[in-house]
Amino acid sequence: MARLGDFGTTWTKLLDTETGERLVVATREAHDLAVDIATGHNARGRGRRHVNELIALAQGGLRLIREPEFLLLDVGSRDIKYVHMREGRLVGMDWTATCGSLTGFTLELLGRYYGLDYAKVPPSDKAVPVTCGVLGMEQLFELISQGLSEEEAVARFARGITLNAHRFIGEPRRFHLSGGMCENPLFLRSFPQGVEVIPLGRFVLVEGLLREIECPANGPGAE
Repeated sequence: MARLGDFGTTWTKLLDTETGERLVVATREAHDLAVDIATGHNARGRGRRHVNELIALAQGGLRLIREPEFLLLDVGSRDIKYVHMREGRLVGMDWTATCGSLTGFTLELLGRYYGLDYAKVPPSDKAVPVTCGVLGMEQLFELISQGLSEEEAVARFARGITLNAHRFIGEPRRFHLSGGMCENPLFLRSFPQGVEVIPLGRFVLVEGLLREIECPANGPGAE
């Protein structure tokens, strides 16, 4: 039995394999947490064993997705990354903390600041060009100062995030999504019309750690 942890920039996801208990806690409150196997941006020193985030993402996809080929995008607080798997083998991947920096964090922050219920905010067909969460927020504040409603400005920001992420993974018509943005209805509705987004939730990387235990010799290969 083991305790597994995905220590993200703002949120930490934990799984106790003995009890099956899953927890999501703020990373700032997880200073003293230690696990058997760890992944994530803040994972160093937190586990007896460390697994790279992209490997954990690929392994989690293999455990959760029953398809011979899939593309899995992870949108975190700090960065975005993806893996492309075919017949159990890794055929493509990328990661960026520049074009996707702080976008997830900024969208969460804006929702709290303006008191928005993202389930009720309609998506916009216009976009704030988001290459960085902080710079995108500057443009958002400018729109609000010009009289645009807070809801519409944030919706354009969300649209910009999704367009940026979609371009990053090659503009597929269908892909799977990992991370906290799976729980943001506005984010999910802001992708281009006709694109099918399949949310898998926050625990995909933890599922990857679980697969590391179950199939230690069956990690994703590379062509």
